[in-house]
Amino acid sequence: MRKAVFSGSFDPITKGHEDIVLKAMPLFDEVIVAVGINNVKKCAFPLERRLQWIKDTFADYPKVKVTHYEGLTVDFCKDNGADFIIRGLRGSADLEYETTIAEANKKINPEIETIFFLTEPSLRCVSSTVVRDLLKHNCSVEQFVPEKVCIESEKLRI
Repeated sequence: MRKAVFSGSFDPITKGHEDIVLKAMPLFDEVIVAVGINNVKKCAFPLERRLQWIKDTFADYPKVKVTHYEGLTVDFCKDNGADFIIRGLRGSADLEYETTIAEANKKINPEIETIFFLTEPSLRCVSSTVVRDLLKHNCSVEQFVPEKVCIESEKLRI
């Protein structure tokens, strides 16, 4: 069984994240969307809410599993029988950063391969940071988050 992990804080999930998972699905038997718990990072939305948004987004896709974890992504992959890490790239800055992380992960566990997917050009400006900033300024984020994510009614914690 070919399993891949797409990890992140998903604070909140965006159409860019959704795009990457949909692109990865044909290549894998299972795609695990995993919310990484980073105690240093202060998230705007509670873990339970972020997990539910992801579950709602991929409710019609049985290949997609949703969970959370603490620790290193490569360790999570090993513990869950995944040989691949999925990462999305919006542009050259993402490539630089993600390449460094992929190389470190490869040194930690050479059996785990990182696969990069390019975000659709129309979604390159979409990020969780942009969504949070728009929400802080009482702007609609409907065009930036998946259809099943109703976020305007949520209160930011930051």
